[in-house]
Amino acid sequence: MEPVEKVSPDDAPTRTRVTQTVLENGPSTAADLADQLGLTPAAVRRHLDQLLADGVLEARDQRVTGQRGRGRPAKVFAITDAGRDGFAHAYDVLAVGALRYLAETGGGDAVMAFARHRLHDLEDRYRPLLQLAEPAERPQVLAQALSRDGFAASVGTTPAGAQMCQHHCPVAHVAEEFPQMCEAETEMFARLLGTHVQRLATIAHGDGVCTTHLPHTPDTSSTPTAERLPS
Repeated sequence: MEPVEKVSPDDAPTRTRVTQTVLENGPSTAADLADQLGLTPAAVRRHLDQLLADGVLEARDQRVTGQRGRGRPAKVFAITDAGRDGFAHAYDVLAVGALRYLAETGGGDAVMAFARHRLHDLEDRYRPLLQLAEPAERPQVLAQALSRDGFAASVGTTPAGAQMCQHHCPVAHVAEEFPQMCEAETEMFARLLGTHVQRLATIAHGDGVCTTHLPHTPDTSSTPTAERLPS
């Protein structure tokens, strides 16, 4: 007799349980997952279909050891990098530990140098985009570029200029202890926009979003030319 399904197959928490089981036990077949979770195979398959569509899991051919039987091997479902990112991990702890060591051995200047260095590639990618834009368009171009990299940025206007909000910060937990991460990012914005900018709020300090004031850029034909600070 098949196990009684405990929750709706469309329930998001159940999909989380499916993903958690794959994360903890490695690539699993639909039958294995059904047994471990107390769900019907049909219910598990519906969850798996959704998780595959969301990019959380991927299907692979099961690796067979020894003599292979008839028919195709069963599919196993493995977690993707995107799916793994949805779970808590020790990366933040590792990063904070590394920066603490850097601060102890090299001081605050060494931490600032690292914070600037980690943004080099980002700045190199963004600079050509802003150079092609008119001064008034640059805040929006920058916000769009940040959003493509997962910062969920948006721009609003004020009488004194633009205000850019970042609704996600991938290093917020690290920046709580090391504000140099935020300071280096603010410096990068100023260089890219060719004007002074002012950070008003940060997620790392407990604010809901990271907010940066971007004053009106002088309407000239020049493009941002500020050189990147050395690492």
